[in-house]
Amino acid sequence: MSPHPTTPTSTTPTRHDRRQLLHEQQRLEQGRARRRRWYLLAGGLLGLILVAAGLWSAVPRSQDVSGPAPDFTLSTTAGDQVTLSALRGRPVILYFNEGAGCGSCTLQMAEIEKNPGFAQAGITVLPIVMNTADQIRPDLEQYGVTTPYLLDDGTVSEAYGVLGAGMHEGLPGHGFVLIDAAGIQRWYGNYPSMWLDPQELLDEATKRLG
Repeated sequence: MSPHPTTPTSTTPTRHDRRQLLHEQQRLEQGRARRRRWYLLAGGLLGLILVAAGLWSAVPRSQDVSGPAPDFTLSTTAGDQVTLSALRGRPVILYFNEGAGCGSCTLQMAEIEKNPGFAQAGITVLPIVMNTADQIRPDLEQYGVTTPYLLDDGTVSEAYGVLGAGMHEGLPGHGFVLIDAAGIQRWYGNYPSMWLDPQELLDEATKRLG
């Protein structure tokens, strides 16, 4: 006699069961593949957003401004004091920067000093930092800067709206404010690259002063 065919039991998967299992495995794998594609897409978009944000934050911002310049009196690294209103009658450029430890900031002032065009145009450049004299003097000596630095406790930087304009929330960025001989603000420029060619700065100033 021929052997009896095997009868499926509850523990033996049928062909239908195997098809369902295979289908379920395929469905799960497709779901995992979709999630992987979504994660890759999301990661790529996030990367693009971060790159765009970085590029945007590094873009120089230059704009005409108008209005009386907030007056102030600040001590300097030379041991005296400077009052902005006492300089009326000649244009002034306030150079706000990160100060001690920022080599490019100090180099900027060293290069400004080398350009005779500022003195010829009668423009006084006042570098302002949120440091003590002892903190900033080593930087000035290292780069050969002779212009006295004005020492701000943050009050003047806040009054001119430059706090947090750079890489540090509680410090100014790398910015310039042009004030005309009458004490009126004429221009503001912020340079996250931590550099503006001194001749370009002079050209910006003379163009707006007329």
